[in-house]
Amino acid sequence: MLFNSYLFLCLFLPLTLAVHYLVAARSPRGAAFWLCATSIIFYGWWNPQFVLLLLGSIAFNYLVSLAILACAGRSRLQLLVTSLGVIADLALLFHYKYFVTLVNFAHDWGLAGTRLDDIILPLGISFFTFTQIGFLLDCRAGIVKERSLLSYVLFVTFFPHLIAGPILHHKEMMPQFADPKTYRFRAENLSVGAMLFIIGLAKKVLLADPIAPYADAGFATPGTLGFWASWGTGTAYALQLYFDFSGYSDMALGLAKMFGVRFPLNFNSPYKASNIIEFWSRWHMTLTRYLTAYLYYPVAMAVSEWRARRGLPIGTQGTSTLGGFAAAIILPTTFTMGLAGIWHGAGLQFLIFGLLHAGYLSINHAWRIFVVGRKVGQIQPGRLQLIGCVLLTFAAVIVAQAFFRAESTSDAVLLVEGMFGLRGFDALPDVVYPAGITLGDAWRLLIGRHLEGLHILAVLAVAWFLPNSQQIMGGFSPSLAKARLDGPALLRWKPNAVWLVIMLVLLALCLMNLHKEARFLYFQF
Repeated sequence: MLFNSYLFLCLFLPLTLAVHYLVAARSPRGAAFWLCATSIIFYGWWNPQFVLLLLGSIAFNYLVSLAILACAGRSRLQLLVTSLGVIADLALLFHYKYFVTLVNFAHDWGLAGTRLDDIILPLGISFFTFTQIGFLLDCRAGIVKERSLLSYVLFVTFFPHLIAGPILHHKEMMPQFADPKTYRFRAENLSVGAMLFIIGLAKKVLLADPIAPYADAGFATPGTLGFWASWGTGTAYALQLYFDFSGYSDMALGLAKMFGVRFPLNFNSPYKASNIIEFWSRWHMTLTRYLTAYLYYPVAMAVSEWRARRGLPIGTQGTSTLGGFAAAIILPTTFTMGLAGIWHGAGLQFLIFGLLHAGYLSINHAWRIFVVGRKVGQIQPGRLQLIGCVLLTFAAVIVAQAFFRAESTSDAVLLVEGMFGLRGFDALPDVVYPAGITLGDAWRLLIGRHLEGLHILAVLAVAWFLPNSQQIMGGFSPSLAKARLDGPALLRWKPNAVWLVIMLVLLALCLMNLHKEARFLYFQF
């Protein structure tokens, strides 16, 4: 079931909300059961056979978590139980996402006799698997406080985040689900949640989906594109991906708020970032947090301990040397981003995507440590320098996203070759018109000929120059992050008639375009 569908908007959501608050008035626990049941129905609507997979995964991980907690004080046994649980989760993920690809790869190289057919990938398997792995690791670390089975099931299955995130953390969510106050009806929850949901729906339906054909057309024939067409294709996909996933995250935040629940922020205008480190602190923020906590830090700590045992400098002093920088920064970054790339898909192009970002991040860290860090009396960058940094960061992201989107590594390489001008430069727009043509006809000709480019630039302007949804919501933002009050006051939401009209107009425009409904891009991961 899609958020951008008549079934969800006209039946599932109103019915779920109405029954939820009717039941909650008598029994908060009953309302939690209702949300679990409707979330499972939501998940199984597309393919009911995967409901058993989801429920089996939840039952297995909850039992493993109890075993881990029961082994408190016996570190080796606790480590063994945790490892077995995590390995089982990863084995399930490997089976559905990577097994067929690896067997077919071996077949292509003559190492396997039979080629396998593709298997259906369960929706959201990466998200609910990683969420539960994090829970198991935190059980071993002794930081799990809320252990209720009902809260755990709702933590994993709550439908706003189940399919494509954000990746939730138990310490943020399970106490909310266990608190009876969460289920109390408040009109503000509905108004704030509905506004944010409609902003996200508009991003998906009015911005992401209409620009998708430009990206699809370019990636279908990457070897025919010159310089401008290659960058236009890459930019179109970058904008489609951003507004698609950012829109889903806004809808998830809005839906959760309608039920009295607050989610962590997942996007914060990443294309406004002036360097790649800042980009990853703004893009898919819950994934960055997860990767940092469970992959990067453990490797970085292991490296620091290894260096300390050998009397080598650690910390700031250690990273200021080339050997220390390679061990403490490049190694954990490459490990983390390489796995992040593979998490998105089994093809080689996804690994390259991750390694490219590992290279970007390493270069960015090296610049900060070896260049900026050694200058005395730093001067704040000027406006033109800041614009240049934003453009450079955005261009680097587009190059990496070519591998993220392409059907194969060779297709991605073809597009990148076009970006670097290896197939020449497309002709610049012809703006010389025949004598006697009217100004109106000239504009219509210009717009008609270059509508695609103008469309891409218009959507890019929205991403770069307009406030994001958290700035629009201001002090009413439902996310767990600190409210953003830095947006233009004129574009900041208020519970009044003017914003009600804006919300209804946006909703009407979205409903008129739902016949073009499309799945969210992150459903495939």
